[in-house]
Amino acid sequence: MRYCGRMSVISPAIAQSLQFYLSGPLPCPYLPAQVERKLFTKIGGDVIDSAADINGALCRAGFRRSHDVMYRPACGSCNACVPVRIPVQDFSPSRSLRRIASRNRDLRLECLPPQPSSELFSLFAAYQQARHGDGDMARMDKKDFSAMVQEGQADTRLYLLRDGGVLKGCMIADYVGDGLSAVYSFFAPDEPRRSLGTALVLSLIQEARTCEWPFVYLGYWIAGSRKMAYKSRFSPLQSLGPNGWAWLKE
Repeated sequence: MRYCGRMSVISPAIAQSLQFYLSGPLPCPYLPAQVERKLFTKIGGDVIDSAADINGALCRAGFRRSHDVMYRPACGSCNACVPVRIPVQDFSPSRSLRRIASRNRDLRLECLPPQPSSELFSLFAAYQQARHGDGDMARMDKKDFSAMVQEGQADTRLYLLRDGGVLKGCMIADYVGDGLSAVYSFFAPDEPRRSLGTALVLSLIQEARTCEWPFVYLGYWIAGSRKMAYKSRFSPLQSLGPNGWAWLKE
């Protein structure tokens, strides 16, 4: 099943209905000795029917979605978090990315509505325990996982990679009017040669190309963060700066 959606435009009435808040200072999860603050708003409540429009407009303004919250960094002394997106028609996979695609050509891609299941939760729990065992998400139960999948739905879909009938990876992604925004991915932790996280991003790029959508939004790239370094592999990238979207120069 494929969801090729419509272009989405946020109206002034919806924009005026949003209230933005500034979070308190917290330790930065990406750069040591840095403190992060976030500007955020909720999508839902009285404007729940327009969640996809709000999500799309804010995504193009550098925001990210988590559950029913849209946020972007608002750190006073640091601007290392750079919103990036892949211009699909300009994307040219490197030799290493072509090898990853070749190693995973036996996997089948499914596109489904955002419904949690025991199968998805089992894969998510295995991934968290193997990759992020000391993090908060490793303590999520089935109810928490269902909330992550379903809260704040904004033209959301699940992209699944299967080996026969066996689930190998899942990407939660939103259609944002001019492409797909990668929200969160998890995958089988016991097959490192497949590079399943990269394979999921390549699947989003191929989906966008098939549907003739211009962009895949990857969230934030941080030059000094090993966790975010993988995003620079999907070149050429565009980044959002004071003058709008432009080609990223690392």
